[in-house]
Amino acid sequence: MSAPASRSMTHTAYEQLRKDLLECRFTPGERLRIADLCQRLSVSQGIVREALSRLTAEGLVESLPQRGFRVMPVSSDDLWSLSTTRSEIECLCLKRAMEVGDLDWESGIVAAFHRLSSASKAESCEGDRFSETYIEAYSHFYDALIAACDNPWLMRVRNLLVVQTQRYQRLSAPWAPTLLADRRQLMEYALARDTDAALPLLARLMLARARILVKQLEAVYGPGKGRHVTNSFGYSLD
Repeated sequence: MSAPASRSMTHTAYEQLRKDLLECRFTPGERLRIADLCQRLSVSQGIVREALSRLTAEGLVESLPQRGFRVMPVSSDDLWSLSTTRSEIECLCLKRAMEVGDLDWESGIVAAFHRLSSASKAESCEGDRFSETYIEAYSHFYDALIAACDNPWLMRVRNLLVVQTQRYQRLSAPWAPTLLADRRQLMEYALARDTDAALPLLARLMLARARILVKQLEAVYGPGKGRHVTNSFGYSLD
């Protein structure tokens, strides 16, 4: 097999496994057996191992010395840390976006909110989980808010945290997706370049959601350490 063909197959295997992990088609902590994945993806062991190594770097898979790979476990403590860090980074990205954003950035936010509003009014849930349509619209709204941020390191860290947040989100039950008033207010503050109002509201929304997800996670996996956590905007997860 040529090098370009091998890279293409590795990328395809990586993308499929990443999609399956983010959609929680594997159980947190589940062992990922190389032979089973080779059969599932119709590729060689070398390609599967390379794909798993890339996913390990993203924090979606854990490498166990002498024992292979497993899906990254979940815990309420991990979610606490992830959520406070995400809120900090998200606020920094939004602050920069409001400083340099142009008309296209403003138009993108308005369009993203309209999409989120439409998804909320439609069938936002599938059984006891959010629909993929709603999850995509929800994520797209926050992506649009910080799209003008021109700090590549902030964006890289933010994107890594987003991936982990989406995995927890897909493990959770819905949390009143039709309540749009606060997000509309956030949009208006961002468009008005009102940093003093927008950043605390963004932090409060993200940490309020995290509090709900933590309670749901503890109901399934048991309580964590119950740490009292705030971010620099003074909003607590308690």
